[in-house]
Amino acid sequence: MKTAPLLLIALLALAACRQDEVAQDTTPQEMTAETLGHYCQMNLLEHPGPKAQVHLEGMPPLFFSQVRDAIAYARGPEQVAPILAIHVNDMGAAGASWDEPGEGNWIVADDAFFVLGSAREGGMGAPETVPFSSLEAAETFAAREGGQILPLARITDDMVLTPVETGDPGENDDDYLRRLRALTPSES
Repeated sequence: MKTAPLLLIALLALAACRQDEVAQDTTPQEMTAETLGHYCQMNLLEHPGPKAQVHLEGMPPLFFSQVRDAIAYARGPEQVAPILAIHVNDMGAAGASWDEPGEGNWIVADDAFFVLGSAREGGMGAPETVPFSSLEAAETFAAREGGQILPLARITDDMVLTPVETGDPGENDDDYLRRLRALTPSES
């Protein structure tokens, strides 16, 4: 009968080990010169404005050059694993300027106040969803730059999933047509 208690202890110890394996660290990671944006595959340190990171189960975090893109990713169907956490730069604690959102100022997206529709563009030149840890900082920013303040839960899909026009839609038409003509064999 001494075998049964020993077996029970061994099974409990094994279960505790398995539980430790399942736990995943979702602590925000700092960006480095090698940190690339998930969509653009460009170095994030070279882009202005706030950034985001999405932690997926069993994977390293995905980084985004715009907070709007991370929210769109979370709302879209393309995740390959469950989302465990989303962290965004607190622009109320940002570094020297919009161009340098700082280090160590990551906050949980669910706790942030977001300014949507401001005059500020994100790292890829599209409208940005600007995060703040305090309502007061968000209000100060919105008074200066415009926009409305919403928590993450009140940001609708169409606010982050709809395509964005950047620049004049016809500004590259002449160049495109010139290059197309160069590729088309002439009729002789």
